[in-house]
Amino acid sequence: MKKIALALMIFCLTAASVFAQSDLQVLAVVKLNKNESITVKQLKARCDVYQKQVNRALTVDEKKKVLNTLIEEKLVLQAAQKAGLNIPDSYVDQYFAQGMSQSIGAQVTEKELAEMVKKTQGITLDELLIKQVGMNVAEYKNYLRNQLMMQQYVVQQNQASLQKVAPTDEEIRMAYESNKAQFVWNDMVKVLLVIVPKADNSDAAKLKLNDLLNKYKDKKMTAEQISIQSGSEGSGYQAGEILVPKNEASANGIGMTLQNLLYIFSQNEGYCSDIQETEKDFRFISILKKYDAKMLAISDIVQPESTVTVYDYIRSSITQQKQMAFVQQAAQDLSKSLNTSDNVEMKKTGAALDKLLAWGE
Repeated sequence: MKKIALALMIFCLTAASVFAQSDLQVLAVVKLNKNESITVKQLKARCDVYQKQVNRALTVDEKKKVLNTLIEEKLVLQAAQKAGLNIPDSYVDQYFAQGMSQSIGAQVTEKELAEMVKKTQGITLDELLIKQVGMNVAEYKNYLRNQLMMQQYVVQQNQASLQKVAPTDEEIRMAYESNKAQFVWNDMVKVLLVIVPKADNSDAAKLKLNDLLNKYKDKKMTAEQISIQSGSEGSGYQAGEILVPKNEASANGIGMTLQNLLYIFSQNEGYCSDIQETEKDFRFISILKKYDAKMLAISDIVQPESTVTVYDYIRSSITQQKQMAFVQQAAQDLSKSLNTSDNVEMKKTGAALDKLLAWGE
């Protein structure tokens, strides 16, 4: 019995060793600027990311396409490095935070995001990303850095052509006619919102807001002056002139109920509230201007007090779409032009490659 148990143990150890050795096998070497190997393990990691997205295992042919993607990414990345391009850590951190903020619909720092994930899901940010994309924060940021560097290099190599990419007048007007119903103003109100956090002294906060309110009512300070002064170091309060549409999301965004926001809309321009108390602060709100809902013509401005017309907005949107498509195509053309036998050495091909890519089947 002991001999059987020992034999099974040896078999398991041997099998684990074989799998480990298989993962370390080199599939290709990219050598445009330096020698970089792509191993089975690296390919598996990228395939895992794609499999999470499509929610199924990839076929051997699909894995080959992923391998080719890895090769071409390394080629463009090496070309970018050879050209001396580099993306600072601070920019990567900012890009990461912006991307995560967009995904959750709120502007947060990386620290705030980590705290939010821990509080709501009971896991770390590392664990969340591993679950979603198969990479921890450091690995994902490195992936983003590489993507940004490659994109910057492709743009740099095609700057002159990229600047010529633009929609025609006919395309802009057709886009407007096709989406005319989307170009509308909701009822909106421009308000001055002034907030004094309670911090650890509620009475002092209320006195400070009362002083600001009296100065505003007595016309000793304008809305603009109050807003500008709030940005001074040690001002102790927050203030701003905000354009607020009539909907629940906007109400929540400024810490109000929809019922209270509707009450604000029922008041006339010049209305100024009394001091309102919330759990964390004291505040007052004043109506600066009201805007009625309307359908927008192509020559109208897209938002009150802006200079951007609907025509400008559509032109900018289509230009971005066209430039993105141009950059994607340029990246594909560049990577294919670099993918030569001089720059890439395939270590596994044919049946040998198929055998290594048949994991999970």
